[in-house]
Amino acid sequence: MAATLLSKVWDLHSVRKLPTGQTQLFVGLHLVHEVTSPQAFEMLRARGWKVPFPSRTVATVDHIIPTLSLARPFADAQAEEMLTSLQRNCRDFGVPLYDLGSLEQGIVHVIGPEMGLTQPGMTIACGDSHTSTHGAFGALAFGIGTSQVRDVLASQCLAMDPMKLRRIDVTGRLAPGVYAKDVILAIIRTLGVKGGVGYAYEYGGEAVEHMSMDERMTLCNMSIEGGARAGYVNPDAVTFAYLKGRPAAPKGDAWERAVAWWSLMASDPDAAYDDRVTLDGAALEPHVTWGINPAQSASVTGRVPKAADAAPEARVQIAEALEYMGFAGGEAIAGTKIDVAFIGSCTNGRLSDLREAARVVKGRRVAKGVKALAVPGSNAVRLAAENEGLDAVFREAGFEWRGAGCSMCLAMNPDRLEGREVCASSSNRNFKGRQGSPTGRTLLMSPAMVAAAALAGEVTDVRQVLGDGR
Repeated sequence: MAATLLSKVWDLHSVRKLPTGQTQLFVGLHLVHEVTSPQAFEMLRARGWKVPFPSRTVATVDHIIPTLSLARPFADAQAEEMLTSLQRNCRDFGVPLYDLGSLEQGIVHVIGPEMGLTQPGMTIACGDSHTSTHGAFGALAFGIGTSQVRDVLASQCLAMDPMKLRRIDVTGRLAPGVYAKDVILAIIRTLGVKGGVGYAYEYGGEAVEHMSMDERMTLCNMSIEGGARAGYVNPDAVTFAYLKGRPAAPKGDAWERAVAWWSLMASDPDAAYDDRVTLDGAALEPHVTWGINPAQSASVTGRVPKAADAAPEARVQIAEALEYMGFAGGEAIAGTKIDVAFIGSCTNGRLSDLREAARVVKGRRVAKGVKALAVPGSNAVRLAAENEGLDAVFREAGFEWRGAGCSMCLAMNPDRLEGREVCASSSNRNFKGRQGSPTGRTLLMSPAMVAAAALAGEVTDVRQVLGDGR
């Protein structure tokens, strides 16, 4: 019988059906970090429990890490406490930790793939919303809460509600200057931030098939912003080429067996879906958010909406966003002034993201008065970028070149907006106060678009900077 990847992986990892109607799923890989794990480990201690499969959990530090200096103790006492707690917990429970100073340290959703820990057909859990990133490899990856982190540590299992599956086909080829970030912003704009509630998203179509693994990770990363519980791309030759030779990937004969099995995990051509949506990828333009959730976006050639022109049920939300962001409604999104430009995060902090942004800024200068940050997603990304000379390109353009970490994505570290600053950001959320200031404003866009905005001091169509060709 034809089946989808969702049903194949779900069935293979099902332990039993619970009286609640949920399924007890075995978790193949558990990723932890310093923010959502301390309470979970303490709950284990209080009950005298052990971690029975410590090798299936991998820890790193990312959210609270300063990107300028790693000198201890950290100036932020809470950050220092979180890091100390993670180090103690990993030592006491035998969990591997990619600590400060190690090449493997970085954002949890960057290091998993680059180490080859993330593989097709797996179930993956992490106490972080954007765990859906790992679905790019044909895995089922779920963001979980602290009590669920405890459950996975204690039992290697997770209680999950069944999900429906929506297939999203992105047709055609993306035009020069249009990236995976624009695709996912367009999808969320079309379906809404609640459109995926109760669903997993399967991404496909010509545009997705031609995406690199970095681009597929960007796509899957923001599935959660559209309300989906998970998002994935079927594994294929692109997936396998990325994984081959990675430290944790199978070797020798085991590699050939793994590829054969991974290929079987892909959805069958005649598999049935609960819903299907098609997006014309060839017609997409660069996107920019204008509001306070990722669905509130427009193409760079478009305009900020007027609340009065919207459907009655949407007017209050749009009016709230316009007031917070300082838009009147009706103005062009291009030309919006910015104060800060941030390139980084688990959405867009990989080597290819930095390359594209560096291509935009090379030989040019950041606009006067704009603070611009380029933050690699991991130490491995940082070193690779520096080996290519990308750090010099950014510095010469007027960017600050930082160490690996989550940085200004969520500002649980010193990288924060101040007051009413406007930030062109390659991150994933534009919620009120997300970047550290309760009145700060965030415009989400691709790294290349952030770079273009940094140069101009305002939202600018990167296609005009790049000229012909991508």
